[in-house]
Amino acid sequence: MSSPLSAGSVAVERKGDVAVLKMNLPGAKENTLNETLSADLKSAIEQVERDDSVKAVVLMSGKPNSFVAGADIGMLKKAKTAEEAAKLSRDGQQQFDKLEQLKKPVVAAVMGSCMGGGLELAMACHYRIAVADKKTQLALPEVMLGLLPGAGGTVRLPKLVSVPNALDMMLTGKKVKADKAKKMGLVNQVVQPLGDGLKPAAEMTHEYLEKVAIETARDLASGKLKAKKEKGYMEKATEAVTKNSFVLDRAILKMARDKVMKMTMGNYPAPLKILEVVRTGLVEGHEKGLQHESKAFGELCKRSETAALMGLFHGSTECKKNKFGQGKEVKEIAVIGAGLMGAGIVNVSIDKGYRSVMLDMSEAGVERGVGQITSQLNGRHKKKRISLLEKERFLSNLIPTTKYSDIANSDLVIEAVFEDIGIKHKVIQQIESVVRPGTIIASNTSALPIAEIAKGSKNPEQIVGMHYFSPVDKMQLLEIITHRGTSKEALATATAVGLKQGKLVVVVKDCPGFFTVRCLGPMVAEVVRLMQEGVAPAELDKLTKQYGWPVGAATLADEVGIDVAAHVATFLGQSFGERMKGADGLLKEMIDAGFKGRKTGKGIFVYGSGKKGEKKANEESMKILQKYKLTPKASVSSKSDQQLRIVSRFVNEAVMCLEEGIIATPSDGDIASVFGLGFPPFWGGPFRFVDLYGADKLNADMNRYAAEYGIAFKPCNLLAQYAKSGEKFYK
Repeated sequence: MSSPLSAGSVAVERKGDVAVLKMNLPGAKENTLNETLSADLKSAIEQVERDDSVKAVVLMSGKPNSFVAGADIGMLKKAKTAEEAAKLSRDGQQQFDKLEQLKKPVVAAVMGSCMGGGLELAMACHYRIAVADKKTQLALPEVMLGLLPGAGGTVRLPKLVSVPNALDMMLTGKKVKADKAKKMGLVNQVVQPLGDGLKPAAEMTHEYLEKVAIETARDLASGKLKAKKEKGYMEKATEAVTKNSFVLDRAILKMARDKVMKMTMGNYPAPLKILEVVRTGLVEGHEKGLQHESKAFGELCKRSETAALMGLFHGSTECKKNKFGQGKEVKEIAVIGAGLMGAGIVNVSIDKGYRSVMLDMSEAGVERGVGQITSQLNGRHKKKRISLLEKERFLSNLIPTTKYSDIANSDLVIEAVFEDIGIKHKVIQQIESVVRPGTIIASNTSALPIAEIAKGSKNPEQIVGMHYFSPVDKMQLLEIITHRGTSKEALATATAVGLKQGKLVVVVKDCPGFFTVRCLGPMVAEVVRLMQEGVAPAELDKLTKQYGWPVGAATLADEVGIDVAAHVATFLGQSFGERMKGADGLLKEMIDAGFKGRKTGKGIFVYGSGKKGEKKANEESMKILQKYKLTPKASVSSKSDQQLRIVSRFVNEAVMCLEEGIIATPSDGDIASVFGLGFPPFWGGPFRFVDLYGADKLNADMNRYAAEYGIAFKPCNLLAQYAKSGEKFYK
């Protein structure tokens, strides 16, 4: 029997006495729980409920790569009030409650992404089977959007897994693979993927999953198999203890809350709401838990932090799209320089199928780079993120060398050598002497103008900037820089490679420092001024982290490197004048004394041994600071003023970049700032910050600071204009 719904987003197929419901949203790569899929699913469930000949149900996707990737967050935009958003939550809860209350056993057969509302749907089923492949991952990532699970997830998850595991999933949004989900109790059964056969492996596995799920559904209907395993005495006792209000409040939830506050400084309301709602469900039961969940969901939907995080989600989705075409076909990449950055770029290329030549001037340099790459792959293998076979395959794409002749067949060459224009010109000329005509050459410079670098090339139209961020394997941003003569092919090629490497790509126009480093420059200058005014490094770290920066400002300077910060500060000061200048002499003295930051063991702080070695203020650096001591201006030196002085200089420079056309949109600036430099995500980036804080208020504060410090705080024209008109960057 075939259902009338088979032409819509849910097909109902009969396999004897089992109804197989296949979700397949037309025209979409992945299923999302939008209004269409939700309505069709509801109709399909009602249909099989009425049909007495149906004894059991299998719920699965018609797409092998996606069970359900989550709810359609576009629906939240239609909710104008917290009450309307809460109603969306209640509607989802009621639909999944009805599924859970179905008298016929329902088996969720999960293959591919099972996120958010998709996992809540699976948890409402009576039995869950998941495929143990890489693409099958289960998660409740709502917290990353400033929300909490709103369709019963906060109530159902703690019933299936231990409370600590449930909190860990909801508070971090972490993805769980099938094998781990089985150990946790989130899924009942795991199916191993099949290899290629008469059909592709994914198709074969999908068909096998359906067969296993149908057999399981029949066994559940006949009573041969029980949906819920009988718990042992110890398991029951542990569950009773962990769900006791006394233990919850004084141990489990207290520890979780302390951890949340330490990590977020209280800047994100969603994790704290999750703790409250989970407690209600555990202590007061299913119905009270759902009521609290929908109310909290509605309240969070209207928070500014949620708007900011959703803006970042939409912006990052845009940055994953290729807007410039495929460009030149790239099979082989060469990277010149096997240092931290060069080896990092190779690292994110070899596992994407690129044959990657890593060239350094010395054997020792090459060995260091190979060691870095091997160590990173070993770490991934140890954590079971890749198999031994995959590790060896990735390493087979690596060609370490000291000979320029070995890059002759490369389609894209990325130079990652020292930030010196003369050295870069020399390297480009050596590259061009061996590569084929038409080879694209990219510079991984962080600040030097691409137009100046291109002057060293015979073919300046083939020169483009590809600014990666360290550590390359962890930082998501790639800033691509075009000079006036950069060809469309060079831009398209660099973009396509960056996207394949898994990066969020933001394209900016050429200028000293581009967008990211140019914004960071004045902020670092203000950080140094605060230390000159007597703010202790540890206190500076604390007040910046409390404002939402992931790394304290003083620690960040050490991580970047005092020598690098000084080099960039001098360069930007020469390019932009007084607005960027400050502390050149102080930083030079620190460098001359060998205090270059974490890499030398001493910078602003002194570091203990090991990655997590204790750090304390470097007394010798503090003596140098004393020589450059400034008297703080009492009227602008409160804690809130100190925090705003740091962020306002960053924001003002970002707005100036938009004004000058360096970035195309506010969203590009926000994505680059958050994912490249760690701008506080709950503010959503510098442009969202202006909208939320208020352009008029920021303009007034900056004028107040300018009265004391001069041009460094002069609001740019666009900011002053928005302050006067009340216009916003996001409509």
